[in-house]
Amino acid sequence: MENVLSFLNSLSLKNKTLVVACSGGSDSMFLLNLLHKNGYKVVCAHVNHKVRKESEDEYVFVSDYCGENNIPFEGTVLTGYSSGNFEHFARNFRYTFFESVLKKYDSKILFTAHHGDDLIETIMMRLVRGSSLKGYKGFSKVSERNGYTIVRPLIYLTKDAIESMMKEQGIPYVVDSSNFTDDYTRNRFRHYLTPILKEEDTFIHERFLQFSEELDSAYKFINSLTLNYVKEIYVDNSLDINKYNEFDSYLKKNILVYILSELYPDNLYLVDSNHINEIMKIINSEKKNIKLMLPNNILVKKEYDKIIFGAEDEDSYKYDYLLTDGLVIGEWEFKFQETNNTSNYVIRLNSKDIKLPLRVRTRLPSDKMCVKNLKGSKKINDIFIDNKIVLSKRESWPVVVDANNQILWLPGLKKSDFDIPNGSCYDIIIEYLKKGEKDL
Repeated sequence: MENVLSFLNSLSLKNKTLVVACSGGSDSMFLLNLLHKNGYKVVCAHVNHKVRKESEDEYVFVSDYCGENNIPFEGTVLTGYSSGNFEHFARNFRYTFFESVLKKYDSKILFTAHHGDDLIETIMMRLVRGSSLKGYKGFSKVSERNGYTIVRPLIYLTKDAIESMMKEQGIPYVVDSSNFTDDYTRNRFRHYLTPILKEEDTFIHERFLQFSEELDSAYKFINSLTLNYVKEIYVDNSLDINKYNEFDSYLKKNILVYILSELYPDNLYLVDSNHINEIMKIINSEKKNIKLMLPNNILVKKEYDKIIFGAEDEDSYKYDYLLTDGLVIGEWEFKFQETNNTSNYVIRLNSKDIKLPLRVRTRLPSDKMCVKNLKGSKKINDIFIDNKIVLSKRESWPVVVDANNQILWLPGLKKSDFDIPNGSCYDIIIEYLKKGEKDL
């Protein structure tokens, strides 16, 4: 307990408002009571997850305790959950709520009741599952998140020590029945593995804390080196594969870990060594265009010598518009105007040869076009490949069709047999150019 109090004193927080995440269980009630009794200005933040019948009673219990002890109470009820990973959704919901409480009380410090046993379990779970150097260290006494600080002073204590002091001091708390089931991975570690470690060494939690801090120091040192390399080869969410392959295998892996830690600043636990291995596979693949979907719908794309992280899914590019004069798509626009330009940025059509109106859309898997000066048809995808168009641009590239869905033109790339030579009989001229540019 002396370590906890010494650690708290070193932070010099007596004159600051502290938000305490409190479920009503023994750990968080001990933390709330400890801070309050030692003269800290605390605000209690409680979330009713509505997953157990006792949840409503626990909300009332924490609220009443705060009222009796003159502790400001802020509570909320989890809403909006439909399907998917409940634990991930609930965690995001909790921290969104905590951040709103911090903002309300003009605080920058959130206290959570993670203790020594939690650290043991977290490290063991990540060792079994596979993780990175950052993941293997578990959690720290102090960490930063979204502009505020998270403090975990109970990291020095075991669960047994906390409950013993709770009993001595007569601090009330509620019991979460889900802690006794083996349905959850953490509970199985807690019930079977942690007790064995404690039999070997009563102070095993201190050994794990030392292990965690050693890894944290190593991680920070290596991360500082990695960051210098990342700045050279990773720009605008795009990784240069050729430069990346110049590094040794450990640095290559650590570069990917760093990128993923940026993509998952608050939930790195969602990705593991298997995801890193999959990314390395697509980097080393001879295929030029590959997609990989990571947790939370983060898309990774290989486009020739680039890896794009956090790319949008192709469905977000899809469109189908009536082709009119002045239609703008991204940075480009279509102009119906006279021009001497005969490049692939201009097409001349005879309305008698096609069916109006014209439309512009994104590609379909079965798209083919009768390319001008080429006997027979060619797949649109093959035209993209021949011209080395990266995958993300293929998804959004305009395809001009008539009312019968005949492909007339891939602006800037190829024209179909429907294109009329300059000086012949045509009544439609369409130019595709950057917004603001004029035909020269």
